[in-house]
Amino acid sequence: MTARLFCCLAALFTLVSCSGGTPPADLPRRGAGAPAHGDALVVGTIGEPSNLIPLLASDSSSHDVAGNVFNGLLKYDKNLELVGDLAESWRVSPDGLTITFTLRRGVKWHDGTEFTSRDALYTYRVTIDPKTPTAYAEDFKQVKTAEAPDRYTFRVTYGKPFAPALASWGVGILPAHLLEGKDITKSELSRHPVGTGPYRFKEWVAGQKLVLEAFPDYFEGKPYIDRYVYRIIPDTSTMYLELKAGGLDMMGLTPVQYARQTDTPEFRARFNKFRYPASAYTYLGYNLSNPLFADKRVRQAIACAISKDEIIHGVLLGLGQVAHGPFKPGTWANNPGVKDFGYDPARAKALLAEAGWRETGPDGMLMKDGKPFSFTILTNQGNDQRLKTAQIIQRRLAKVGIDVKIRVLEWASLLTNFIDKRNFDALIMGWTIPQDPDIFDVWHSSKTGPKELNFIGFRNAEVDRLIEEGRRTFDQEKRQRCYWRIQEILTQEQPYTFLFVPDALPAVNARFRGIEPAPAGIMHNVIRWYVPKEEQIH
Repeated sequence: MTARLFCCLAALFTLVSCSGGTPPADLPRRGAGAPAHGDALVVGTIGEPSNLIPLLASDSSSHDVAGNVFNGLLKYDKNLELVGDLAESWRVSPDGLTITFTLRRGVKWHDGTEFTSRDALYTYRVTIDPKTPTAYAEDFKQVKTAEAPDRYTFRVTYGKPFAPALASWGVGILPAHLLEGKDITKSELSRHPVGTGPYRFKEWVAGQKLVLEAFPDYFEGKPYIDRYVYRIIPDTSTMYLELKAGGLDMMGLTPVQYARQTDTPEFRARFNKFRYPASAYTYLGYNLSNPLFADKRVRQAIACAISKDEIIHGVLLGLGQVAHGPFKPGTWANNPGVKDFGYDPARAKALLAEAGWRETGPDGMLMKDGKPFSFTILTNQGNDQRLKTAQIIQRRLAKVGIDVKIRVLEWASLLTNFIDKRNFDALIMGWTIPQDPDIFDVWHSSKTGPKELNFIGFRNAEVDRLIEEGRRTFDQEKRQRCYWRIQEILTQEQPYTFLFVPDALPAVNARFRGIEPAPAGIMHNVIRWYVPKEEQIH
């Protein structure tokens, strides 16, 4: 999950990309109006960014912002095809081991310095530096040599074929002239980034907002919208009130907001709504170092005790689909033959009994060695879907004798004090699904260290081997066999209970024109969004 791609698909822990865009059924009757510079796009976000150097961040809030500040060498276009970004072209050698990037000339960093191959080479070197605490080093560690033979050429050679190679160069390229020779973890760029992107950093008011302004020298042309403002509002109900009151121009609606609260003539006159399957999934993940979850029969039992259909209809109001693994439904990497255990409380009780949970306490909860089966699910503040999902799971598990407590934490605290420190029983979280199905960073046993993404501690030798095989061939049929088998193993092992793939449900003020729904969602061309001069309000 690279920084730039992570955000181009609009969104570690959430949100948007799509397999097809559905325009609203009842668009406001407004003319297109003439494109004009000006105004501001004010967007609601639940979480506050942790670090605006994309290499050092693993949360969606940071990557959302950084995606507008930084560019990669490549990016995904609206049809989810790889195209040039800072690289105007590239060439792959006949043996598939060497990629030569020809870089754009005249690209400026936000401080006016010219972008060159030195920046790409620095980004590679700092990413693989053992002192850099990043979750994204593994792809670059596959590079055998990296060189910058001239200012506008960057060349990488791999020791073995590496299928995600091109996609990995969507990572945000960093400014060598500001970071080289310095400790990146102490850089002021973490809160005052300098990139090459369409928007440059202006201000960050902790706990309130983060403001970007259009970069006039952006190589694709200055964005029409002058300012991009992220307002930090940790509660979706409050955010929705701000949207209706005019304090926001855009937010991701909850299913209840989308299906019920916004289905009025007044809302349809002021906003456009969109719906498409998100490239993301929500899951219940277990800390596998916790003895409660060491026996896979216990994890299987929990899966049997949860009704995913109940969650999809009760929480998502049908605006989503069941998740059966880490790959997006309908894509080539997803195994359509894999079905999970299904809702079966009787089987759940039988599996728990097999695992030794046979006694019953005075409150009806299961006991083993005199201790009750009790654990806490953590999730993040401001995500009503995850809280409601936890509550449904809590009720269902109580019926099979498991006591579940729920704890909701502010995002930064959850990440820093619990996930990073492996201080949790179970989590309800979400992952963005990248376009390339390589899942090394989340599922390989080598990625369980501090700040890395396999924080549940999953280790499986066959999965490791299949992940490695899948990234070592360009043959899609061979890769597909690897990923289909991985999905079968994950279904049996249940390190996660995969819950659902939600629909993305953005609402945007109708004064914004130029929005083009596409397989990549609606944010792929945000620099071409505009507000006609007569409708501008900021």
